[in-house]
Amino acid sequence: MCGLSGEIRFDAERPDVAAVERMTDRLAPRGPDGRGVWSQGPVALGHRRLKIIDLSETGAQPMADPRAGIVGVFNGCVYNYRELRAELRALGHEFFSGSDTEVVLRAYQQWGVDCVRHFLGMFAFAIVELHSGRVVLARDRLGIKPLYLAQTPDRLRFASSLPALLAAGDVDTSLDPVALHQYFSWHATVAAPHTVLNGVRKLPPATVRVVERDGTHRDHRYWQPPYTRRPEHAGMSAQDWTDAVLDALRTAVRRRMVADVPVGVLLSGGLDSSLIVALLADEGQHDLATFSVGFESEGGEEGDEFVYSDLVARHFDTHHHQLMVPSDRVSGALESAVRAMSEPMMSHDVVAFHLLSEQVAKEVKVVQSGQGADEVFAGYHWYPAMAGVPRQRAAQAYADTYFDRSHAELARILEPPHLPERDTSTEFVRAHMAADGAETALDADLRLDTHVMMVDDPVKRVDNMTMDWGLEARVPFLDHELVELAAACPPELKLADGGKGVLKAAGRKVLPRKVVDRPKGYFPVPAIKHMAGPVLQRVREALTAPEARKRGVFRQEYVAELLAAPNAHHTRRGANALWQVALLETWLQTHGIH
Repeated sequence: MCGLSGEIRFDAERPDVAAVERMTDRLAPRGPDGRGVWSQGPVALGHRRLKIIDLSETGAQPMADPRAGIVGVFNGCVYNYRELRAELRALGHEFFSGSDTEVVLRAYQQWGVDCVRHFLGMFAFAIVELHSGRVVLARDRLGIKPLYLAQTPDRLRFASSLPALLAAGDVDTSLDPVALHQYFSWHATVAAPHTVLNGVRKLPPATVRVVERDGTHRDHRYWQPPYTRRPEHAGMSAQDWTDAVLDALRTAVRRRMVADVPVGVLLSGGLDSSLIVALLADEGQHDLATFSVGFESEGGEEGDEFVYSDLVARHFDTHHHQLMVPSDRVSGALESAVRAMSEPMMSHDVVAFHLLSEQVAKEVKVVQSGQGADEVFAGYHWYPAMAGVPRQRAAQAYADTYFDRSHAELARILEPPHLPERDTSTEFVRAHMAADGAETALDADLRLDTHVMMVDDPVKRVDNMTMDWGLEARVPFLDHELVELAAACPPELKLADGGKGVLKAAGRKVLPRKVVDRPKGYFPVPAIKHMAGPVLQRVREALTAPEARKRGVFRQEYVAELLAAPNAHHTRRGANALWQVALLETWLQTHGIH
């Protein structure tokens, strides 16, 4: 797990190595264990290393092989790297390191851009062909590892975070109206390739981009599972599906133990993280390090779920760490969390993850985390309503249930220059919902949530917050083979038992019933939800700052209305409307965007 950066010139000029150095330095938290910069011809690459596999210097990056004529930088982990190394050795390849990075390079030598199909894991990489000048950029199937791009006619820069691109300089930081529309429609999610800045894009998940020496490029999407019932699953009973899901999850958890350092677990006490702990215990993991976070109650709302995480920790005899965060730390922690965000993220648990990651990183370098289960196995409370419509009405049902507000309502929030004339967010959803390969309305819903919405909300959130402390988070529920199985699973089995039915059935085989049958929880941060004390003060400062007024994104009468009653205005999905507006402005100010 690391941070990568680079620049490709298309105008016969040398790359700006100093700019690549600045990007690399901005990525230092993602890779505190090593730093490298390489340049030749029209390309320069930078890398920050977090040592997880092959702790020696033979795994340092950028990694070059002059004989093969390739050099590359890699972020992530290929969990089947040992098996692939054995396969590649049998094909005649020689290795000088024990790293998965070298396996990626050799796999590219052997299979070209199809190498990505051989990888089980999470990754983003850049590989340079020294002789042709071609550069290949790629991202894993579920977009767990990020890759941001800033292109001009003369060059392309790329990096593992958006702030790293800003550090390089010369980025168009004007705001993208389509991205703003998505942000305020989809609970702060902005789908690839957009970001809130016009000058920055992101490579979509499951995509390989081949960039030629003249700047032309072609993209290839290499994976999209069908959300349909398949012949090979015909005749499977509910019990068969439960067993299949449990086996696939067990494999996913086992894969994510591959490391040359200890691996812990972020344990909320919910079904998903508890399942990971149970399966690791089944695999014979002793003295497993587990970590939980809680916050002081505020507005009569409890801020921790320690009763459940403690129960699981005791049951499986883990080495448990409990972190209680006082409310007066939340405001300061918020500033640090916003600084760590590659894009604005309004979910409260972003602060929880950042604070938790700070503590966890003092104990371990790698953790497994339960993100993704709700999207993959239909765990959210709104799925039944979305599922209960004919397939052809899926898009409208999705908009009615999921959107924070309508296009017309956005006109009350945004000044005209920042509001697209068309309802671009609904158009996006309609296009995705209309695509072939999803059998029922719920199949279409889950496909959109798993491959678009989840990537740029919870998945990005976990990557940004953990990597800001040099902590690698692995997400077994996003194992692509498990996702393929879940996509084929009959919708009624996922909707059963109040949601995630098939996963709850699997949980009852390995967990205490009290954990499986508990009410659904989340990472509550009451001081933010209830706009308490210093958090509200910070919100007021951001929205009344001179740069906010000069930017002119929001209608001032709307901002005044929100500030007059901080807890009275909510989106259709129940989020605090003031927080959504303030978080965007706070992010822009924090990252020096004027």
